[in-house]
Amino acid sequence: MSAGVRIDPSRSLPETSPGRPDVSPPPVEGVRHGWGVSSQGPTAWRLSSLFGRVGEISGSRDTATLTLAMRLVREAQRQGEPVAWITPRESVFYPPDVASAIDLDALVVVRAPEARSAARAADLLVRSGAFGLVVMDLGVNARMQPPVQARLAGLARKHHCAVVCLTEKESGRSSVGSLISIRAEASRTKHEQGRFLCEARILKDKRHGPGSSHEEMCHGPDGLH
Repeated sequence: MSAGVRIDPSRSLPETSPGRPDVSPPPVEGVRHGWGVSSQGPTAWRLSSLFGRVGEISGSRDTATLTLAMRLVREAQRQGEPVAWITPRESVFYPPDVASAIDLDALVVVRAPEARSAARAADLLVRSGAFGLVVMDLGVNARMQPPVQARLAGLARKHHCAVVCLTEKESGRSSVGSLISIRAEASRTKHEQGRFLCEARILKDKRHGPGSSHEEMCHGPDGLH
């Protein structure tokens, strides 16, 4: 996996008509996590429901936030959509845990020191029109200024891109911003033989309303029992 990509604001990222690179990554084989999908209600935590929107998935420590975000990465890669992952310098997912589920070589990783620079990086990436999914790992109780939200939301609609913010917070805390179109709360329940039920419960959805949920039975990585 790349250690990170430095973005020069004076240069545009390569783009082909109609706004996506025409070279697709190979399909991902042999997913160790064994994802199985069970969705309830009109809105599931799926990539197709997030295109053109800015969303948020949150949870307290040791929940399924990363697992459910990686599911979107896997789905995007299988559809040939390039993906960028923006992460703080001190925090990143553990590559061996997801190596069998996604194509790490095709994942653009951008390191940003704090939420403001992460938002600037997301703006450049989405504006390029080259990415189908941009994930922003914003950390604990992050906030995003309304003008930044509005700009990202407009760019996501224009380029049919899904922008997903990952945050660490309790369900009672407010969203990262009022213009977030959809917010899900992640949870994880342990089952037998190293399996975990991961759920995304929709707390806010401006298109369909809250209350739906998305569940997946996953195998934990080595060492997690």
